[in-house]
Amino acid sequence: MFRKILVPLDGSDHSTHALEVAVRIAKEFEGRITLIHVYSVSAWPIGMPGIPESTLTVPYDQLIEGARKTGSAILVDAGKKGKNEGIQVKKLLKEGHTVEEILRTAREGKFDLIVMGARGISRIKEILLGSVTDGVMRHAPCPVLVVK
Repeated sequence: MFRKILVPLDGSDHSTHALEVAVRIAKEFEGRITLIHVYSVSAWPIGMPGIPESTLTVPYDQLIEGARKTGSAILVDAGKKGKNEGIQVKKLLKEGHTVEEILRTAREGKFDLIVMGARGISRIKEILLGSVTDGVMRHAPCPVLVVK
């Protein structure tokens, strides 16, 4: 039933717990897991009114590389947890809008289930259901299991 499971990860406790649940489901249904981390880096154009150039202390390419390294580390760590349980694990690191990339991956990969945390790492998201989770739930092409 749930043989292809997509697990979005952001490094939060909620996403870690979602991974644990996804591993249990994959074991039960002899499924496999695809881990996905989506990062995005916004740049402020130099010379933008109200933003002095002296505030732009980190080059954009360094921001992107830092986001990639962080995302890669999250995926590597999560992948070990799945493989230690005997689950087939695939890892995807993507740049873009988080909700759109998760939904695109779910559609194109024809996943049976998305398992994700209720909230992400942003403090604002701790108040309500995470905006990424909400966006995925509303538009997913398959069932979504939200884990607290």
